[in-house]
Amino acid sequence: MGLGRASWVRLSALRRRAPLSTAPAAREQPAASHGAEPGSGPAETARPPAPAVDFGNTQEAYRSRRSWELARSLLVLRLCASPALLARHEQLLHLARRLLGQRLFNTLMKMTFYGQFVAGEDQESIRPLIQHNRAFGVGSILDYGVEEDLTPEEAKRMEMESCSSALERDGRGISQREKQFQAHRAFGDRRDRATSARTYFYASEAECDGHMETFLRCIDASGGASEDGFSAIKLTALGRPQFLLQFSDVLTKWRRFFHHVAAEQGKAGLAAVDTKLEVVALQESVVKMGIASRAEIEDWFTAETLGVSGTLDLLDWCSLIDSRTELSRHLVVPNMQTGKLEPLLSQFTEEEERQMTRMLQRMDVLAKKASQVGVRLMVDAEQTYFQPAISRLTLEMQRRFNVERPLIFNTFQCYLRDAYDNVTLDVELARREGWCFAAKLVRGAYMAQERARALEVGYEDPINPTYEATSSVYHRCLDYVLEELKHNARAAVMVASHSEDTVHFTLRRMEELGLHPADRQVYFGQLLGMCDQISFPLGQAGFPVYKYVPYGPVMEVLPYLSRRALENSGVMKGAQRERQLLWQELKRRLCTGSLFHQPA
Repeated sequence: MGLGRASWVRLSALRRRAPLSTAPAAREQPAASHGAEPGSGPAETARPPAPAVDFGNTQEAYRSRRSWELARSLLVLRLCASPALLARHEQLLHLARRLLGQRLFNTLMKMTFYGQFVAGEDQESIRPLIQHNRAFGVGSILDYGVEEDLTPEEAKRMEMESCSSALERDGRGISQREKQFQAHRAFGDRRDRATSARTYFYASEAECDGHMETFLRCIDASGGASEDGFSAIKLTALGRPQFLLQFSDVLTKWRRFFHHVAAEQGKAGLAAVDTKLEVVALQESVVKMGIASRAEIEDWFTAETLGVSGTLDLLDWCSLIDSRTELSRHLVVPNMQTGKLEPLLSQFTEEEERQMTRMLQRMDVLAKKASQVGVRLMVDAEQTYFQPAISRLTLEMQRRFNVERPLIFNTFQCYLRDAYDNVTLDVELARREGWCFAAKLVRGAYMAQERARALEVGYEDPINPTYEATSSVYHRCLDYVLEELKHNARAAVMVASHSEDTVHFTLRRMEELGLHPADRQVYFGQLLGMCDQISFPLGQAGFPVYKYVPYGPVMEVLPYLSRRALENSGVMKGAQRERQLLWQELKRRLCTGSLFHQPA
């Protein structure tokens, strides 16, 4: 059974739109019509300007924190910044557990690292922290941070088994996928050199069902704890990653073929959203390549599918991979190295087809649940060899569930060289099809891992060359989205950043574009336990701001805590600024006799 038939039918089925729940979150404003401009209504013109935000005012920034919590933050962030301790942190944790015993070790962790970065062990225990933060204007993005305790070798074995097809594992077939989209044992442990939250390894369909149930409980907890919460999911938790690899390979080859033809037509170097192919010239190219006959090609490119412009852009091109056309059986592309035509779609066994179907069904269940309880669903970004498929599947959910308001948020990693093209194309697609664009912008969590893999395996490094280049791309993407928000009151963006410069840039552009925090189009996000000097002043000034809140039993979230420690080592400049402010506030309280400050 081929991917070209059954699989694309299921993907297209995601596009059939269903109405959202008629009971939106209480604090949501009624959705404006598509194209409406925020601030244009008579009631909105009387709103006061957004208050100024001062990230250096420690008294306001830490008003929600008791002094012992500030001292803990200062200690933990300082320890996280020590290269000597980080290099041996796993051995030190193991030694402390042996010396103290499990109960005392758990107590020590809750007083230090666990208490700093994790909300609690279960849904009930996290409720006080969520409500406390909410009282000071800060919402929550819930994530169950538990991981299996796998050795690197176990993780590699599971990854290799789950990322290869049955034919490849049996030695009866050779993978047609490009090297980037094949499994490589040396990089099978995706936890290595990653600063993300939980990493999932495929074991069975039953375990994927268990992950879905966990996400459903997370969505319920988010809906029960606040009126305007988010919940985060990862698609690698919901199915066999082989499908994501093969689908990503298909999408990347098809997009590269478009740019190859564009270069033949003298249109290389244009932004993806501005590149348009002449259909007549494209038909000639396809005939010369021997992909299909002229009569067959003319059926693909009709006025009904492409309009009457005589040109075809990348969005039109990608829409051709669809069960509504007869193109799927012709999906071959030229191999640039050999010059031969190769099939674009790999073959799936019947069992692999069923596994892929169940993955799509789990996504649908989660989106429906989020819609019912009024929780927005944030789909986390993952490694580049999975991400094209993850983004496409998220887009299919957005087409269905973002009809009335932004419910499903896609994540864009701005350290990727193609981030700007990806953002602009999705914005343009949402405009054309009339659904609500919703995105989370992040820098990225897999830089060291991605660079090492590209170098070792032998493909182009997908990461921007410098931190400054990534910051430039982030601000460029953000500026494009904010311009869209100015003209479209139904779009939304989450600015997930620990950089004061990026947050200041966002606030300045919001003011210039007339985007008011009360419109609740621009959200801000930081990790729990980090950058309170950004989160709480924003929240107290009325801006929608959220903490990424992991929870789970102490021993089962230790892998997450390890990566939080490692992440702090990679953001020394920001962490140093935060430590200075924490120390400044402690000294102020000591000098003013308010060391026993109680948040109110």
